[in-house]
Amino acid sequence: MSKKALTATEWRDLVSRVLKSEMSKRKLRYEDLSRALAEQGCLQTADNLRNKINRGILGADLFIQLLLVLNVKSLDRQTLLEIVDNLKDI
Repeated sequence: MSKKALTATEWRDLVSRVLKSEMSKRKLRYEDLSRALAEQGCLQTADNLRNKINRGILGADLFIQLLLVLNVKSLDRQTLLEIVDNLKDI
């Protein structure tokens, strides 16, 4: 990873890619996430989730809730760094 700081847009892209990747691995749709979150007491429509995830703009609390309902066991630092490097190449 280069020493250049990430822009706000790059951070948002990273969040978006991580969540979309985890959804894809599990073949989950936004509707599935909405239902899973509702079971935990967090009400988010599928459209609202789609907008927030596509833009990468969501609060830390929702990000953690999503990781939990997606059953993400760990976030690999090296994978995150590779995504960041790919973002910088675009």
